[in-house]
Formats: sequence, C-alpha cells, structure tokens
Amino acid sequence: MKTLHLLPLTLAITGALALPAQAQSLLELYQSARTFDASYQSAQAQADATLAKGEQARAALLPSVGLAAGANRVAIGSDQPAFEKSYGNQNIALSASQPLYRPANRASAEQGKKQAELAQAQLQAAEQDLIVRVSQAYFDVLAAQDNLSFVRAQKSAVTEQLASAKRNFEVGTATITDTREAQARFDLVLAQEIAADNDLRVKGLALDQLTGKSATAPRPVGVPLTLPVVTPANVNAWVNQSEDLHPSVRQAKLGLEVAQLETQKAQAGNRPTLDLNGSYNVTLNNGSSSTAIDYRTNVASLGLSLNLPLFAGYAIQNRIKETLALEEKSRADLDAARRGVAQATRVAFFGVQSGQGQVKALEAAEASSQSAVEASKLGYQVGVRINIDVLNAQSQLFDTKAKLAKARYDVLVGGLKLRQANGSLKEDDLGAVNTLLAK
Repeated sequence: MKTLHLLPLTLAITGALALPAQAQSLLELYQSARTFDASYQSAQAQADATLAKGEQARAALLPSVGLAAGANRVAIGSDQPAFEKSYGNQNIALSASQPLYRPANRASAEQGKKQAELAQAQLQAAEQDLIVRVSQAYFDVLAAQDNLSFVRAQKSAVTEQLASAKRNFEVGTATITDTREAQARFDLVLAQEIAADNDLRVKGLALDQLTGKSATAPRPVGVPLTLPVVTPANVNAWVNQSEDLHPSVRQAKLGLEVAQLETQKAQAGNRPTLDLNGSYNVTLNNGSSSTAIDYRTNVASLGLSLNLPLFAGYAIQNRIKETLALEEKSRADLDAARRGVAQATRVAFFGVQSGQGQVKALEAAEASSQSAVEASKLGYQVGVRINIDVLNAQSQLFDTKAKLAKARYDVLVGGLKLRQANGSLKEDDLGAVNTLLAK
C-alpha cells in the first residue's frame, strides 16, 4: 500500500530524471516553427507581396518622367550629282506628366492602403494559427508520454499482481482463475503499451515536422501544476473584444471598405480627368534636305490635358451596378464574420470552463481510485476481494491518471484557442504558458 502512495511521486521523479539535457521549451519550438513551417512562410510571403502591390497603387498619383534619345542619317542618291545629299540629326527629349485630377487613381491609392492593412490582418491570423498548432502538437507529445508512462506503471502493477496470484495458487490460497485473470490483464497491458509507444512516436514526428527539428523533446509541465484562471470570466466580454481584435472581422471590414472604394472608382468613370504635361526636346541637325548648314533646335512645351467622357455604351452605369452589388456582398460577409467569430468565441470559452470542471472532477476521481486500489489490495489479502477486483481498480486508477493529464493539457491549449477565437492571441500568451513548464 505504501508503494501505491508513492507512485505519483515516483513517476514525477522518474520523468524529471529522464528529461533530456537538450529538452526544448514551448517558446523555443515556436520560434523554430516560425522559420520552418511552410504554411506560415507562405503567409509571410503573401503579406510582403500584398504590401508591395499596395505601394504600386500610389504610383498613379505621382508624376511620371521619361527620357528618350535618337539619331538618324539620310542619304539621297541621284543620277545628277547636284541633287545628291547626306544629312542627319540627333535628338534627346525629356517628358513629364503629373495627374492633377483623377478620382479613380485616388480611390486606387486608398485601396492600396487598405490592402496593406488586410495583409497584416492575414499575417496575424497565420501567426495565431501557428501558435495554436505548435501548442497542440507540443502538448499532444506530453500527453502521449504520460500515457505511455501510466501504461508502463500499470504493467508493473499487473506484473506484481500476477506474481502474487501465482504464489497464492502454489500455496493453495487462490484458484487458477486468479492467475489466468492476471495473465489476461498483463497481455492486454502489453498491447496497450505497444499502441501507446507508437502513438508517442507519431505525435513526436508531427512536432518534428512542424518545427523542423529532429527528435524533439518537449519540457514537461511543472509539478504541482496550477491551471491559469480565465479572465475576464464573462463570455460577453470576450465576444465584445472580438469585434475589434479578430483578424477575420478586420479582414471583412477592410473588404467592405475596398468594395466601397471600388464603387467610387466606377463612379469616377463619369468624371473628367486633368493632367499637367511638359517636355523639353533638343535636336542637333547635320544639314537638311534644303541646307547644308548644321543647326540646333530647342523645343519646350507645357500644357494641360483635359478629358471628359461623354458616352461609353452604358459600360460605366453597369459597372456601378456591379460594384454596388459587390459592396452589399461585402457587407453581408462582414455580418457573417462577426457572427461566426462570436459563436466560436462562446464555444471556446465554455470549452475552457468545462475543461477546468473536468480537471477538478478527475482530480477527485484520482484520489478515489487510489483509495479503491488500496482497499482492493487489502481486501484481496484478507480474502474478501478477488484478484479481478484488484486488477479492475488498478486499471481504473491509471486510466484516470491519463485522462487527468490530458484534461490539464486540453485546458492549457483551450486557453490559447479561446484567445485565438476572439482574436487576442499573441506570443506573450504563449510565454505565459511556457512559464508553467518544468525548469
């Protein structure tokens, strides 16, 4: 009975002694994933491309300058020498144009700014997704490690019970049934150990693939573990935060603003445009068709160019109808995004609350299962319990321990998922979970 009392402590000590010297923390593996994960790298590249595209739209508001140069030679042949001539010229021209009034260009420039903000929101969503994926993979490995440890501890307990049943059978104080029951349970635990070992291998490979490291060794959580409290404790406060924080809502808002600017661009098709144009041209002439004298000409020009659309076959009017419909679609998409985020936030909030309740219930169940094992072993020794009672109690105890460990990890990941659901998840939140790991 004393051995069972010391079992949780023994497991904790064994786990600490078995901890590799190069065990990685959650933050370390997250930083590795930022530089390796293909999905996040793709999102980063897409954000950079969108930012560059947004800057391109500003070009339509800025002056354009061009430089041109040329040279040519003309030779005229004739059967009369007097009419034979040869002349040429070289010229260089500098031209510039500055839009003065182009409402469509200004709307495009504003769209470029919105696209840059949209790129940042998309990148933020990708970063939050990476945080959750790394955390989930990290604690999946820890849960698989715990499960394997509990299965092996159960195998050790069953082995001890099998040996006890054999001894009792040999001295005649127990039947062969006890031995066969213990042997059957031992064989079952062996199968569970093989499955748990394979599950740990698979979970480890998933974490390796995500972080780009081989044979990752996550640091376990500290003992005892105090789960963080969710604050604020009101679900409506989390939902209200999502209105301004969640990347999906921000993207939908920006999408609506871009659609409104597209309508302004379409309406600008009926408005005039005004540009300022200027040029300066220098030409060096080596004679001409009428003279053999070399001379130079300098030509400078400056003017305004006004363009007023009159009729375009109703193309502009129908374009306006199209953009207004797309604007209404964007408005509906924004409503859908808000509702979806609010629902996801509520589900995540109540999921964390439920997880915390399960942890408390499983902690009580663990204590009760521990007492049941001790009582069953004592009853078996005095003859009021049979071997299968002890085996069932042991199986229930280690199953409860595995569920409790998994429930604690689920609460930690659930807290991060809650912040992702309402859009407030940051790397600092990952750091707070990282402080709960063993030193």
